[in-house]
Amino acid sequence: MKKLLIAALALGTASLAQAHEVWIERGANGAAQIWLGEPELPLPAGGDPAFPSLKAPKLIGATGTQTRGPGYIEVALPAGDVRAWDDDVFKPWDEDGKKAGVIYYARSGRSEAKAVMPFELAPVTANGNRFVLTRDGKPVAKEDVSLVSPGRWQLALKTDDKGEVVLPALTEKGRYILKASVKDEGDFTLPAGKVAVLSRVTTTSFIN
Repeated sequence: MKKLLIAALALGTASLAQAHEVWIERGANGAAQIWLGEPELPLPAGGDPAFPSLKAPKLIGATGTQTRGPGYIEVALPAGDVRAWDDDVFKPWDEDGKKAGVIYYARSGRSEAKAVMPFELAPVTANGNRFVLTRDGKPVAKEDVSLVSPGRWQLALKTDDKGEVVLPALTEKGRYILKASVKDEGDFTLPAGKVAVLSRVTTTSFIN
């Protein structure tokens, strides 16, 4: 029974990590809100049940006091693009007999036509609808990308030979989220320990 419980807990962690993303959007007060959840699904009242696992995401190129809200972490920041990452959201889990973990990257805004994070979806031109997926400064070709609309429909896209993806005509007003993920096997060290399988998940949100 104990082994079954441990296996169930490990499976639960894996499912959460694989289904969830971290994303950033601006609140009505203009502050940056860092969310953890499944943006294509309606958020439960009070936020996603996994939200307590998001403790202290690391801002890039900005500083501010992090305040916990109902399902998000809020930071008062100047207008402009916001980036954050977190490698300590979910504890490592077992995946096909190997320890696995995840690193999340998140960006809000498309005013800067450049990538800063190790894994990022950035607009090719400021405020444009063509994005390039980069990893360690290099474009990632033929990779799956998903677009989540304000109405929570999800569109499957794929980067071309240059690592770029063109968005369709955006008819809805509101917040869109682009997301992509890659998985590697090797020897990686996270704050919670070593893993042999590492997923990297990135999101870029913007207002249309």
